Amino acid sequence: MKAVVIEQYGDKHQLKEKELDQPVPDENQVVVELHATSINPIDWKLREGYLKEMLDFDFPIILGWDAAGVIKEVGTAVEKFKVGDRVFARPETTRFGTYAEYTTVDEHLLAYLPENVSFEEAAAVPLAGLTAWQCLVDFAEIQEGDRVLVHAGSGGVGHYAIQIAKQKGAYVATTASGKNKEWVENLGVDRFINYKEEDFTEVLSDYDIVLDTLGGEIQEKSFKVLKEGGRLPSIVQPPEESLTEKYGVKADFIWLEPSGGKLSKLATMMQEGDLVSVVGHRFDLTEEGLKEAHALSESHHAKGKIIIKIK
Repeated sequence: MKAVVIEQYGDKHQLKEKELDQPVPDENQVVVELHATSINPIDWKLREGYLKEMLDFDFPIILGWDAAGVIKEVGTAVEKFKVGDRVFARPETTRFGTYAEYTTVDEHLLAYLPENVSFEEAAAVPLAGLTAWQCLVDFAEIQEGDRVLVHAGSGGVGHYAIQIAKQKGAYVATTASGKNKEWVENLGVDRFINYKEEDFTEVLSDYDIVLDTLGGEIQEKSFKVLKEGGRLPSIVQPPEESLTEKYGVKADFIWLEPSGGKLSKLATMMQEGDLVSVVGHRFDLTEEGLKEAHALSESHHAKGKIIIKIK
């Protein structure tokens, strides 16, 4: 099969196109013939070597942890899925990722893909959509009527978080640049803040939840807009405990735990039109395509999701 791998840590030029053996499933796995995958910041952070202490993989490494495609083979103990099923998943974080024509996925991480959802739309969802769900539903226990601030609403996690929060009946504010105002508001945003023109701490207060997708100074300032007892999930860095105590809020760093069950809930939202993937950029599964996709993701100026077309 064709795959794009790295054989050492470094910049985007480490991405190399290779012919590798097709994977063989363990008893509880399936082999998915991939139609599409997507780019997430973990991809280039791992490529650069920033995560090597946490994820100590042997080379070569196939990056990518979003899968959408058709089941080609099933392990002997697989019960709920069969060859030919349309599925999507956030596979386990191993060195056998999804920048490839085939990948293996554990059965408990799979979700059926609704017929009215394309492979490209589906490939955008697993990592970013599950991250948004885990932050808002699992950690922040979002309730109808909550006031929610989503930082960088035009990003991968941000644009799903807006939609999940609206579906749960929340009032949603978001920060983004002016050029993204229209399409972000079309997702249901109640208060749009152009971060280049407005300081969110001056116009917002008494919020129940802030989803921090940026870290640093933005994270520190976010404590100021939370009410006492508010919640601050961060996908970037652990919040300062001193600030958590000072403001009387619950805050934590959220590291995604993949789940086929939760992905099935997102699939239902997609099927019913309550969750759409904004795919801003598409590239092919080639060495050059992946280099361009990584450069765009590293710029932090991608619109919505970056998709890699495989089939």
